[in-house]
Amino acid sequence: MTEAQPLFEVLRHSARPEIVDAIERMVLEAPDRKLNRMNALAFAGDHGFDEEQTISAFLHAARLGLFEMSWNVLCPGCGGVLDANTSLKSVQSETYSCTLCAAGYEPTLDEMVEVTFTVSPRLRHIGAHNPHDLPPHEYFRQIYWSSGVDLPEDGYEEKVDEFMLEVLELPAGEKAVVSLQLPAEFIIIFEPVTHSAQFIDVKGEPTKERQSISLVFDHMHRHHETIELRPGPLRIIIENHTEVRTLPSVCVANDALHTLLGQRRPFLTAKRLLSNQTFRDIYRTDTIDINQRLKIASLTFLFTDLRGSTELYERVGDLAAFDLVKTHFSILHEIVGAEAGAVVKTIGDAVMATFPTPDRALAAAMRMREAMSSLNEERGNDDLLLKIGIHEGPCIAVSLNERQDYFGQTVNIASRVQHLATSSEIFATGAVLENARAAELLTTRGLKPQSHHVALRGITDAIDIYVIP
Repeated sequence: MTEAQPLFEVLRHSARPEIVDAIERMVLEAPDRKLNRMNALAFAGDHGFDEEQTISAFLHAARLGLFEMSWNVLCPGCGGVLDANTSLKSVQSETYSCTLCAAGYEPTLDEMVEVTFTVSPRLRHIGAHNPHDLPPHEYFRQIYWSSGVDLPEDGYEEKVDEFMLEVLELPAGEKAVVSLQLPAEFIIIFEPVTHSAQFIDVKGEPTKERQSISLVFDHMHRHHETIELRPGPLRIIIENHTEVRTLPSVCVANDALHTLLGQRRPFLTAKRLLSNQTFRDIYRTDTIDINQRLKIASLTFLFTDLRGSTELYERVGDLAAFDLVKTHFSILHEIVGAEAGAVVKTIGDAVMATFPTPDRALAAAMRMREAMSSLNEERGNDDLLLKIGIHEGPCIAVSLNERQDYFGQTVNIASRVQHLATSSEIFATGAVLENARAAELLTTRGLKPQSHHVALRGITDAIDIYVIP
């Protein structure tokens, strides 16, 4: 840790000191498992810190080499990690399959890709740096299950043993035989290293005759078909054809298993991180490969533009107008970041920003309008009149012009909605106001949106637009 002290001091210049202090204490004192695939949102909640400030601290820490970031593709069913990547650029498959859930999924950045942080070996070596040396229960906890599964701190192994009948550590190239009594339950023989599973439907009259099955674990055969056996003795012949240790585990698909996997907590999604201003500032172009097209099921876009900026330059002169526009950009950037958003790009006097949820975009829009009004009052005129448009929907994250950007009809509609606005107006679509928290925000402020059914240029069907007074 001696060489890390200067890095923590540097980190205090770019992140909240109290958050840095908590991270440093954790690195010094926490058990190994706490430092692997850390959930930044859970860390913020445990310490009472602001989530955005905590995310920012972990991002700066990763940039300094204190932590390693991992982009993990998750199974939305069981919460298992189907693929772990050091970069989002590695998320290339069109579909991912979970053998434990017997289901396939098309990856989206909303809830299927988590971003976690693991302490760097240069700071402290932990067991997860050599995952194939971890005890089986710890492999499941630290490597297989994602940070979104809220596993119990106390009694974890006892909870697992309520559904796990047998677990075997099988070295590379080895063969083993497991004998056990099959209960009249649905049994899953699951191997987390190769993500292989064999389902056994145990039913019928009990038998005293020994039943046998043979399983080979490699990186190709996934054992999808369910077999039927009777309650009674079973002999399982297992072969490990991989180059690493495997962990064949005989589990009962009972209430204990479903209860354990049903305990979930919020985690840092790739969608949220891509809409984080600190992340965009730090990583800029090193996010998405130029050929990647990553789907996002729901993202909120906010577009702004200054009304009459050409007349402003004519009236006050280029230098004074430039300073005003620059001040306006600075204010908008600050507000966007404070509301968990990120500025994607500026085009002339316009801003394109993204937010993880509609309510944060709406809150930012109202703060922007108030800030411009205050700035105009200070100057004694109405030079800065901001037009704002908001829309929510699916999109694709792409790399354009060496920058992480977004593409799709949702982006087009959001831009068109902004063009409808006149001076100091906020226009939002029905998709935005259908969000419960956005609607609550308007109710709390006593604002009653006015509805208009309008046709947008280039959009086939007319849509409902709401003017926020």
